[in-house]
Amino acid sequence: MGVGTSGAKSALRARDVRGTSASRPGDLAEPGTEPGAGAGADPGIGPDDLPDGLVVADEDGRVICFNAAAARITAVPAAAALGRQLEAALPLEDLEGRRWWQLTDPYGGLAIRVGQPERNLLLPGGREVLVSARYVRTAPTGPVRRVVVSLRDTEARRRTERSHAELIATVAHELRSPLTSVKGFTATLLAKWERFTDDQKKLMLETVDADADRVTRLITELLDISRIDSGRLEVRRQPVDIGAAVGRHIQAYVAAGQSADRFLLRIEHPLPALWADPDKIDQVLSNLIENAVRHGEGTVTIAITPSASPREREHAESAEGVANAATSVTVSDEGTGIPEESMNRVFTRFWRGSKRGGTGLGLYIVKGIVEAHGGTITVGRAPGGGAEFRFTLPVSTPAYLL
Repeated sequence: MGVGTSGAKSALRARDVRGTSASRPGDLAEPGTEPGAGAGADPGIGPDDLPDGLVVADEDGRVICFNAAAARITAVPAAAALGRQLEAALPLEDLEGRRWWQLTDPYGGLAIRVGQPERNLLLPGGREVLVSARYVRTAPTGPVRRVVVSLRDTEARRRTERSHAELIATVAHELRSPLTSVKGFTATLLAKWERFTDDQKKLMLETVDADADRVTRLITELLDISRIDSGRLEVRRQPVDIGAAVGRHIQAYVAAGQSADRFLLRIEHPLPALWADPDKIDQVLSNLIENAVRHGEGTVTIAITPSASPREREHAESAEGVANAATSVTVSDEGTGIPEESMNRVFTRFWRGSKRGGTGLGLYIVKGIVEAHGGTITVGRAPGGGAEFRFTLPVSTPAYLL
C-alpha cells in the first residue's frame, strides 16, 4: 500500500508510539526495536526536513518512504514512487550502464552485507547522483527488512570540478607562453652566442628575465589561491604606512614611463596606526592600481581616509574611536567602468571583464587577502564614470601589544 510523504513523517516517529508494530509498511523503526524505547524525546524532524534524499523500501522491496529531497533530485513525485518496487521507483545505473539494483541484489545477495558505500550513479537521462545504501536486518545474517537509500545532488561537486579544470587549463596556457619564450631565447643564445652583439644579447636576456618573473608571479598566485581556499593564508602584522606604500607604486609607474599627472593621491589625516601584512597589502595595491592603469582611462585617483569599521564599532568607546577604527583605500579611474551586470562577478575566479588578458585570478586573491585581514572590499562606479574599488582594513593591533 502507498504511504504519503506526510505519512512517512509519522512513520519515522512510529518507534515512539506504543503499540505500533515494526512490521507495518509505514513503520520505519528498525526491526527488533521496542516501541517507545527511543533514546530521547521526539525532535519533530521528519523525512521532508532532511537536506538529502531519503528512500526506504520494505522487506518486499516496495518503497514506503520517498522524501521531498528525493523527489527534487530524481524529478519523480513522491506519490508516483510510493508503493512501487525499489528498482522501478529508483532506476539507477552505474557509469558503465549496468542496472544497479540487479548488480547489487540487496535482498538476495550475501547475508553479511550491511550496505553500499557512496558512489556516483546515473538516473534516467544521464543525471549523476551520489548514492549510498544501508541494509537493515533483524539479525546480523538475517533477511533484509529495510533498504535505506541516501541520495545527494552532485551539482556543487561538478561546479568545483569545473572550476579546478578551468584553473588547470588557465595555468597551462599562461605557463606555455613564457616558458616557450625562455626556451627559445636560451637555446638560440647557446647555439649562436658569437653571432649576436652585446645589445642583442642583453635584450634577449632581459626578455628571459621578464618571462621568468611572469612564471614566478603565476606560481605565487596559485599558492595564494590554495591558501585562501583552505583558510591557511597567514597574515604577519606589522606597522604599515599605507600612504608611503601607495607613493612607491606611483613612483614605479612614473619611472616606467607613465605621466606623473595621471596619478592623484589624496590622504586624509590623521590616519589610524595600521597593523597589516606589508607584503600582502603591497600585492593588493599593485593589483588594483595596475587594473586602473591598464583597463581604465584618465586620472587614476587613490584616496586614503580613516573609516569606521563595522566589526569594531560595537567595541569603540567614543565617536572618535569609531571614526578611527579602520583605514579605507579607494582606487578609481575615469574609464568606461564595469557593467552593472558584472559587478557581482568581479571578485570571482577567472573574471577578466571586457578586455581579455591575464589569468583573471588577481581580484579573487585581492578579496581573499583583504578578508584575511578582517577587512572588506567593494566595487562600484566612480564619480568620473570609471571603476571604483574600495577596501577597508581594521586597525587590528596584534594581541601581544594590547
